[in-house]
Amino acid sequence: MICYIHRAPLFPGEALAGALGRPIAEQDVLGDLVVAHSPLSEAAFEGATREWMFADWEDYLLEPGDLHPYAVDHNDAATSLSHLAVRLHPNDRDLSLPEWSQIAHRLGHAAGINPAADDEPACHWVALQARPGRLDVIANLIRSDGSRTPHHPAALRRALEAECRRIESDLRLTRVPTRAKVPRANGAVQPFQLPELPGPTAPQSPPSVAAQLATVMCQLADETTGPVADVRSLIEQAAHRLEELPHSYGPEAAQRLGWIARRLYGIQQDLEAVAAGLPGAGQRAAGATPVPGAPLPAPARRSL
Repeated sequence: MICYIHRAPLFPGEALAGALGRPIAEQDVLGDLVVAHSPLSEAAFEGATREWMFADWEDYLLEPGDLHPYAVDHNDAATSLSHLAVRLHPNDRDLSLPEWSQIAHRLGHAAGINPAADDEPACHWVALQARPGRLDVIANLIRSDGSRTPHHPAALRRALEAECRRIESDLRLTRVPTRAKVPRANGAVQPFQLPELPGPTAPQSPPSVAAQLATVMCQLADETTGPVADVRSLIEQAAHRLEELPHSYGPEAAQRLGWIARRLYGIQQDLEAVAAGLPGAGQRAAGATPVPGAPLPAPARRSL
């Protein structure tokens, strides 16, 4: 599970449209796309949220600023709105609506917008599961008592990433590997070092050479420390940033980069499949090598 903290939207409609991945109208009914939200006031009928239109959710997210206008800093470039999203690994199973709801509440608690106790001041927030493998949480950081939820990007990212790791463990999802970086003496990061290939005249048997080459293929495709995984991660991050740009070319370029990332994932699997067919495959870690010829997961129609 990968977490993204989006640029603070100026209006709720901007974040809601980003969650759906398409323009929306005021009359659009979000219905079952909303998997969780903050408790509603007694004046609102909770069962009616299924029929709430886009305009209703937009008003709901704007309401804290209307009730506590002094909490909005009009001289600040940042708004009181927040938008974060998580994306599952392509190989993860399909989650049920209660599981998505649980994830939304846990992310909201980690972000400080969903307090653990009922008597604590809460924020207005809504979580949408509108695209495959993706959950968006949109919130107004102004609490019910007029105070603002602290929003420190570095601390927020650490809290969300830690919660994502716990969610992966609890729901048995694919864990995002932590890439260990080896610093040099001057503090720079040590780049990936390609292993030395056996020479053509090396006094080794053919099976031994093939086993060494298979190990090299596995190292190149390794999801934790391999260079292909690092390149794929950078491309995915670039796609995410492009999708946020308020220009027509951003989403198209983001989608193309998403497909490039998918092809790199296929290359990783192909490298491991080749390694699995060479001598010495049984000596490598069990589960590290997929069955040769195994089908790749179906690519999503839209990438983050």
